[in-house]
Amino acid sequence: MLTTRFVDGAPNWIDVGAPDIEGVASFYGGLFGWEFGSAGPDAGGYGFFRLAGRIVAGGMRTTPEQGPPAWTVYFQTSDADATARAARQTRGGVPVPPMDVMEQGRMAVLTDQVGVPFGIWQPALRRGVEAAGEVGALCWAELYTPDIARAAAYYHAVLGWETSAVTFPGGVYTSVSPAGTGEDGMFGGLVPVADDPTEAESGQPYWLPYIGVEDTDAVVARAVELGGRVRMPATSLAGVGRLARLEDPYGARFAVLKGDPRQT
Repeated sequence: MLTTRFVDGAPNWIDVGAPDIEGVASFYGGLFGWEFGSAGPDAGGYGFFRLAGRIVAGGMRTTPEQGPPAWTVYFQTSDADATARAARQTRGGVPVPPMDVMEQGRMAVLTDQVGVPFGIWQPALRRGVEAAGEVGALCWAELYTPDIARAAAYYHAVLGWETSAVTFPGGVYTSVSPAGTGEDGMFGGLVPVADDPTEAESGQPYWLPYIGVEDTDAVVARAVELGGRVRMPATSLAGVGRLARLEDPYGARFAVLKGDPRQT
């Protein structure tokens, strides 16, 4: 389960990059009630999204040279430099090497063996987001990948993840959790991109963050009103909940969920 009692390997931060941070703030503010504010004069334009005063995500203006608008999921590490070395040793990439973020912590952006970017965060003064696993906050994360076994081996080597097979009507889902945490630590899953009807058209592997909601259908309708796009309509999955996959007006992909994926 996603909580703010972070352990190594668990998601502890998310942020979104887009060419218009004011527009992004307006969209997510209207959708989730998030309020955006600067992280400070030394943060280079980076800011925090807050819900009821608690930080739930980060955001920043990005340029086309930095890549398309996207959400990035970050995972906790107690040694960012060692994790970056492990990524290189397992034929991943380190497009943004480990760096100190003032006195808040140490971060890096890595890529797995098929080029999917993700972040790592070594906490110092800031442990991570201040809300998780609840309405309006990160509640799940999925990697859409062309090769489940290869991805599982890579993330085990780099972040220590353990995988388990969860049977559900229609197939088997590969869940992931930090080392030694078992079912209680389950926070996401690995999905074969070619087998998913929504993702198969593009075939693009990527990390997808899920935000918890009270009413999936209402959020989907509101996203469209605000200029977003529906990638997968609101869908109920037995034992899981009601979910939808969306895209903000700038193209960053995310999902919403009412329920708990661990109930599969």
